[in-house]
Amino acid sequence: MESPFRSEAAAFRFLLITIGGFALIVVASLISAWLGFAVFLLLTVAAVGIYLRQRGERPPRQQVAHLSPPDEHRVLVVANETVGGEELMKEIGELALAGRTKFHVVCPALNSRLKTWTSDSDAAREAAQERLDTTLGRLSAVGIEATGEVGDLDPLVAIEDAIRIFHPDEIVISTHPVGKSNWLERGVVSAARERFDLDVTHVVVDLEAQARAQGSESAPADSDPRGNP
Repeated sequence: MESPFRSEAAAFRFLLITIGGFALIVVASLISAWLGFAVFLLLTVAAVGIYLRQRGERPPRQQVAHLSPPDEHRVLVVANETVGGEELMKEIGELALAGRTKFHVVCPALNSRLKTWTSDSDAAREAAQERLDTTLGRLSAVGIEATGEVGDLDPLVAIEDAIRIFHPDEIVISTHPVGKSNWLERGVVSAARERFDLDVTHVVVDLEAQARAQGSESAPADSDPRGNP
């Protein structure tokens, strides 16, 4: 289900306003039950209005300047936990084989808004940097040159920041499967397609299936019932 809010920051602001409104209702109710009820009605109408406005607002489609040479294709790859997934590596490899391609990998730091608000984001950025370094190393090992950076915890903000510097011709977004992906629940892929004037490729990476497959390959074969290994 797509989030009605344009970003996680907008949703967080709405949450803070809701908490503040509830506190105001409690204070008004302590003064007078009727005053508390009136404040409740007023805030409910205001909240519905804000919700509908957030739901209806769509940022203007961003036109991206294509600054790459005619024989170069720039691809912005956006992923975090799935950045090392085999499906994503395969997609990057196919793009690299198609011609002269320049890659830039962005790993948004996975962190809660509360921790970011309290400036507790070091662990999230360190984890994202570690995954990014591992992926860049794997790409380099097979002859694919790529740059990378840890981006904002809001993937859409991270994409926008990278576009201003990298000027990609295409965006590849990697997520977990439906039901396991926070980005898909928030409508990140569809929002990116609406917001940016670029082709957006969505790659689904199932890390659990990948781990099971690797475990099966590394597990020893069953013993022969006649006693042979």
